[in-house]
Amino acid sequence: MKTIESIAKTLKGKKVILRLDLNVPLQKKNITDTNRIDKIIPTLTFLISNKARILIVSHVGRPKGKIIEGLSMSPICEYLQKKLSQKIHLIKTDINNLNKKDLFKNEKENILMLENLRFFNGEEENDILFAKQLASFGDLYVNDAFSCSHRKHASVYSITKFIPSYAGIQLSSEIGALRNITKNIVRPITCIIGGSKISTKINVIKNLISKFDNLIFVGGMANNILKYKKFPIGKSVFEENCENIVEDIFVLSKKGNCKLIFPTDVCVGKNLNDNGNIKRIDEVLKDDIILDIGPKTINILNTTIEETKTILWNGPAGYFENINFRKGSFEIAKKIVEKNKKNEIYSVVGGGDTVAALNNFGLTKYFNFVSTAGGAFLEFLEGKELPGIKALE
Repeated sequence: MKTIESIAKTLKGKKVILRLDLNVPLQKKNITDTNRIDKIIPTLTFLISNKARILIVSHVGRPKGKIIEGLSMSPICEYLQKKLSQKIHLIKTDINNLNKKDLFKNEKENILMLENLRFFNGEEENDILFAKQLASFGDLYVNDAFSCSHRKHASVYSITKFIPSYAGIQLSSEIGALRNITKNIVRPITCIIGGSKISTKINVIKNLISKFDNLIFVGGMANNILKYKKFPIGKSVFEENCENIVEDIFVLSKKGNCKLIFPTDVCVGKNLNDNGNIKRIDEVLKDDIILDIGPKTINILNTTIEETKTILWNGPAGYFENINFRKGSFEIAKKIVEKNKKNEIYSVVGGGDTVAALNNFGLTKYFNFVSTAGGAFLEFLEGKELPGIKALE
């Protein structure tokens, strides 16, 4: 891929169509989590410092081709203005009727933003004419939305057919981080994986199991393993009819010489607001809910992390929203941070809940790479080709 940094000297005065993922949660037009916006500031700062003129394109929510005022880019535009200390003009004109001559008419305007791309059917339908129309607004295109790059949408895929196209700073760093845990691996390498549904991540597990030295199951994912091993899990979250999937995991791990680790003790409660009790995995009662890993399991995980050079973490160890069930996730994070500060580990974290847990602990900045990409993150780990990346290549 060609990167935007490789053409820094030629950017002055160029009109850059910048595809970002500004799909942040909105509550009555208030942004409740600014992570995705904050992460793309370096690309915007880079373009501003190189005197480019920027046209930001993005989406919010799922309006399905309809104009929904509550999903306007307006609050995001306002937030970015404050963050950059730069005036940003939001263009509400129908993109299909917009003319290049209508953009950057004011010499003092260097940053513009188009209204929500998903207000227009052409975006998600990957309409070639819509893509061509978007491309006509600039001199070059930059994709800095890795989290949208698993979608074959007009602003991510087809636009590259009509205009010189480059990878943004954030997208390049995300791909670099993921390649460090899938191709350019420093061993030993460990994966900590959680989540409630094992079927949604089975392809990730199958792809990684032959590459990883250790695979640690936590959270709801571990309950499926415990149930398969005939341990009682009470009223805990688990996925029905996945015994064959779990069996495949054990068979593949043996073939790939990947060590499987799952809890030996747990912290249970009768409900999500309970105080929690530590129990061995053979002591869980019918009305118990497993809500965290126990101290012996934490010690096993810490020992594994201590011997690890590269780590991928996707899924918290427990119901961290209740302080009584946050210890497992906190201790994992603390151990990785301890090793990171000594430059003894390369750490990649992905998944909304895991990122939320790290934010909760105030430890996010101590990890090498924290991904907010969701579906694109998982599809890359599955070994799938992402349309948005392929288009740039």
